Amino acid sequence: MSNKSPLVVINIVGLTPALLGKHTPNLNSLIKDSVMTPAGGVFPAVTTTVQSSMLTGALPSQHGIVGNGWYFRDLAEIMFWKQSNHLVQGDKVWDGLKQTNINFKVSKLFWWYNMHANVDYSMTPRPHYPADGRKVMDLYSWPKNLHHPIEAQIGKFPFFNFWGPKANIQSSDWIAKAAALEFDQHKPDLQLVYLPHLDYNLQRLGPNDELIWQDVAQIDAVAGRLIDHVKSRGAEVMVVSEYGIDTVDTPVGINQILREHGYIEVRDSLTWELLDAGASRAFAVADHQVAHVYIKEAKDISTVKQVLENVVGIERVLDEAGKKEFGIDHTNSGELVAIAEQGAWFTYYYWLDENKAPDFGRCVDIHNKPGYDPVELFVDPAIKWPLMKVGCRLLQKKLGFRMLMDVIPISPELVKGSHGRLINYSDNGPILITPKALANDRNSLMDVAKLITEHFHS
Repeated sequence: MSNKSPLVVINIVGLTPALLGKHTPNLNSLIKDSVMTPAGGVFPAVTTTVQSSMLTGALPSQHGIVGNGWYFRDLAEIMFWKQSNHLVQGDKVWDGLKQTNINFKVSKLFWWYNMHANVDYSMTPRPHYPADGRKVMDLYSWPKNLHHPIEAQIGKFPFFNFWGPKANIQSSDWIAKAAALEFDQHKPDLQLVYLPHLDYNLQRLGPNDELIWQDVAQIDAVAGRLIDHVKSRGAEVMVVSEYGIDTVDTPVGINQILREHGYIEVRDSLTWELLDAGASRAFAVADHQVAHVYIKEAKDISTVKQVLENVVGIERVLDEAGKKEFGIDHTNSGELVAIAEQGAWFTYYYWLDENKAPDFGRCVDIHNKPGYDPVELFVDPAIKWPLMKVGCRLLQKKLGFRMLMDVIPISPELVKGSHGRLINYSDNGPILITPKALANDRNSLMDVAKLITEHFHS
């Protein structure tokens, strides 16, 4: 391996060629010394799948990350947002680089499947869950407590600005500042940095809302400061994004449809219903514009497929041949995979009576919900004094009472943007900004691992 300059790979989620312009002076400046290309995407176009493909150069059919969550058949449980890197099958880009150079150092900051990865330095959100039911916000880092001196300099990580109704630029700004400090401290050869800011209002407001340009300007400023910092230390920079976000106006209650057809079983739990995945003949794990449909008995597959193909808002239902075509034929996948039409997306809701909705339905609760819920980005508009309600809930918590932060609506019509469908080489799809030495007119996100390797081997 030659003595190459460090490479910082910045993942600006939701960035597309169409968002570049007068609001992105810092990214424009980077592009003058680099090459920008619309990129080929990965299906499904969701965070954990795309990141895994970028870092392995493999399809989901090989690395097994078929979505942000899936059904773990042996446990009969749906699990989202797990964090162990052991879930990602196959070699990651740093494995080969470390074999070539035993002194090669990698930092992985907030990219997913961060925990226990074969990297030298890492940070990722990881709350503590004491036995008394509390949730104490914190980071997991390696080496142990790596984040403590960083937080001493720039403050605690703003957890509530990373996801939920308060999600905003503060979390990406903190990550970028932490990345600059970590780069100076460890001088990694490869640093991976995740900046999620654009994801929030692109889903809340949709990509055509004029307010989006404020978000674009904010993330350009944050990314620009990090780019200038690491370049002043001799690093080169690659910018990637995971997907573009579509305007949507049609939520599809895929589980409610399956329940109406008699496929779903629920368990009565206190005053609400819980999805009983292990007892259900068929159910869907909704993930933005894609849903894995798990079917207990093979004899039901063709009937379920026919039911779903007749649903308004569903463009295609992939069977075994279709899953192979889309590179998602892995044992983690559902027997069928549904793709929403452009302008549509899938809710996880499985109840038919809103009075039976589970208690977590009105909370930010990414681990208990059996599917992705973008409505967590909103405060229930029916709450007249939301800050007062939140304050009362926090007071209950401080006084030691059990409380439920039930401020999230069950109103899927609020969501104006989604992703998951495959968008290839489009101004509205993912983007790659690479150093000129890695220039290629037609890169795919599947090429990111190869491009990183080429940077160090050229």
